[in-house]
Amino acid sequence: MNQLRIEPINPPAQGLRRLLSKDPAEADLGRRRFRLRAGQARATLERAERSHIFGYNAVLSHETGKIDDLPAEQRGFAYEGAATACATLDLLTMSRGRRTHELLAGLAVRHQHAAHLGIGRAYARLRLRPLWGFGACHPLLRWLAVDGFGFQRSLTHADRMVGERSMPDLLTRAHRAIFDQGLGRLLWFHDCACPEDVAARVAEFPAGRRADLWSGVAFAATYVGGADPDELCGLAAHASADGFRAHVSQGAAFAIATRLQEGHVPEQAAHAVQLLTGAEPEQAASWTDTALIALGHDPHTHEDFQAWHAHTRRALTRRR
Repeated sequence: MNQLRIEPINPPAQGLRRLLSKDPAEADLGRRRFRLRAGQARATLERAERSHIFGYNAVLSHETGKIDDLPAEQRGFAYEGAATACATLDLLTMSRGRRTHELLAGLAVRHQHAAHLGIGRAYARLRLRPLWGFGACHPLLRWLAVDGFGFQRSLTHADRMVGERSMPDLLTRAHRAIFDQGLGRLLWFHDCACPEDVAARVAEFPAGRRADLWSGVAFAATYVGGADPDELCGLAAHASADGFRAHVSQGAAFAIATRLQEGHVPEQAAHAVQLLTGAEPEQAASWTDTALIALGHDPHTHEDFQAWHAHTRRALTRRR
């Protein structure tokens, strides 16, 4: 597994698709001046981003089917990239989400969470407000596009979003908490999956933003990986000391629910959710399902999305 190579897709031959194609070297954390450390953490994080680029370029080269040739644990990242490419083309050609809808209803049907994150990354790359004029998204999962927007915006403008702790002006108040969940996921990459450094980084933000940052950090720690069991225990301890232990459990629960929906749970993800929630993967995921049912008929608002997370946190807290 550690020696896995993801061969790049050949760039498209001509036109807009060739102009939009991404260089796999963009996955190099060193090029972004992110923190680096010895061991497998860097390889794990860069492999995830290379898979994203693979999926992105696969769409541009009309080779989306090649995503399913990747190892199962990498396909979510690749479908995130595929959704980024589809949404980018839809937005530029004003096709009302046709390509994205086809992807969500077809090849990416088991990767809804990752694909909606990818849609948000497209908006960030094009410097557009999330969800403007886009109807292909799931009524509730569409809010994940704001999370994806937060990740990509912070990836591209790390000096401002991380160093200066800025917030984009084009976000509404309803968007900001979910943006911070995406920023929290980015912090896991920014500090190379080192819990102590991530905790120190989160502590630099105002208290009102830290809950959502911790949620995003835990999602990445579980879904992407990069930390060993002792480090994950340290992550939970740092969050507890900061008063946001429930948000770490909730982020991990949503990550494992996403993996289960995809049909494959990597060993590291199963271990992570046990350490961060104290529950087995299926049980932790069931709390997210129960919380969703509690929202009632047709949940779709920002308040519904946040309540989904809050109900999950309460279930986790009662269990502990």
